[in-house]
Amino acid sequence: MTILLIAITSIISIIAFNRRDIFDKLQLNPYAVYHKKEWHRIISHGFLHADWIHLFINMFVLFSFGNSVERIFKDLAAQGIIKSPVLSFVILYFGSMIFATVTSIKKQKDNQWYNSVGASGAVSAIVFTHIFFYPLRAIELYAIIPIPGIILGVAYLAYSQYMIKRGKDNVNHDAHFIGAVFGFLFPILLEPKLIKVFLGQLFNFL
Repeated sequence: MTILLIAITSIISIIAFNRRDIFDKLQLNPYAVYHKKEWHRIISHGFLHADWIHLFINMFVLFSFGNSVERIFKDLAAQGIIKSPVLSFVILYFGSMIFATVTSIKKQKDNQWYNSVGASGAVSAIVFTHIFFYPLRAIELYAIIPIPGIILGVAYLAYSQYMIKRGKDNVNHDAHFIGAVFGFLFPILLEPKLIKVFLGQLFNFL
């Protein structure tokens, strides 16, 4: 599923790089969603990216953590905790994408000039589901500095919240924050008893 999402997202993003008409029809525009009922934008914007760097970073992170989360879901299915690892992954990815747009739509529904693209909300969810199951496993910041996932996760949320309040760039930090929180809570939504997995690792360490 991870590879399939990367392939589809990359193809659509690359096509839209050179087709402004496609880009305009698929990007998240809260005004169009709220006033024109163009609901497809809530999902379609996640298959677009602003440029090659934006696309590469999101797909690299998705590849790095998506396969891990797929293995986790397969193990949970083998244990009888969930029924379908594929369905769980799909709900995690697209559910986080939907929830990550709620704040943007609420804030910007009357601003016809506001637009947002990218899979960052969904990718953040994938990363934080990984952190839920492996809170102490090191994640390499900038592919160099190893930091325990839980520490990097807290720092990421704090930074996103700071940037939301600052509100002086063109990055949708609301989507990053909400997607991350959704991803962390998702395992508990699947099975509340899974909280023991997260707490058990922390308490064993402490």
